[in-house]
Amino acid sequence: MCREDIWKAYEEWVACFDRGGKLMVCGNGGSGADAQHIVGELMKEFDRMRPLEGAFAAKLEAMYPQDGLSAKLQPALTAMALGVGQVLASAYSNDVAPDMVFAQEVYGYAREGDILLALSTSGNSRNVCNAVKVARAMGLRTIGICGRRYMGEDNVLKGLCDICIVIPETEVYLVQELTLPIYHALCRMVEACYWQPSRHTDGCG
Repeated sequence: MCREDIWKAYEEWVACFDRGGKLMVCGNGGSGADAQHIVGELMKEFDRMRPLEGAFAAKLEAMYPQDGLSAKLQPALTAMALGVGQVLASAYSNDVAPDMVFAQEVYGYAREGDILLALSTSGNSRNVCNAVKVARAMGLRTIGICGRRYMGEDNVLKGLCDICIVIPETEVYLVQELTLPIYHALCRMVEACYWQPSRHTDGCG
C-alpha cells in the first residue's frame, strides 16, 4: 500500500543529495526521536562502508600525517533534526508561538534544493504542519510519514505534502512501529546509491 510513495520519497532523497541539498526532519515526542534516528543513519555509515577518499582525504593526511584523521571521518548524507535546540525552542515558544518553532527553523535553515521530512503519527500536529507550509512557500519539496486517521479525523499532513507515506494504521504505537522500518528502508536504499559494498556479508547488501 505504501510501496509507491516510499519509492517516490527515495527518488526525492537521492535527487536532493545529488544536488548538494540537505534533509531536514521534524516531529514531536516519539516522532522527534525518529527524526534524530534518521539523521544518525544518514550522517554516518549505516549499512555501507563509507571510506573518506579523494582530495580532502589527501589534504588531511598531508597536513596531519600522524593523526590518521582521514581514516576516522566518513562521508555524510547531510541531514538535520529540527527542534533539538532547547534554548531556541523554549525561547520561540515563550516569546512568539509554540506551534511555529519548527517553521522558524525551516525558514532560518532551509536553502533551495533542500527537503523537509515531516513525521506525525496523527498527521495533524500543528507545529509539523506549519513547518510544511513554510517549506512549501519557500519552494522546498516536502515528504510526510503519518498514520491513516486519528480520532476519526482525516490527517492534514497528507493534503499538504508533495509525497505522503500514509501508514495503514490508526493506533499511535502501531504507526510508530511501522515508521521505523520505512525510514530504515529509505536510509538503506539511498546509502546504497553512493557506497558499495554492504558492511554485511550475508548476501543482503
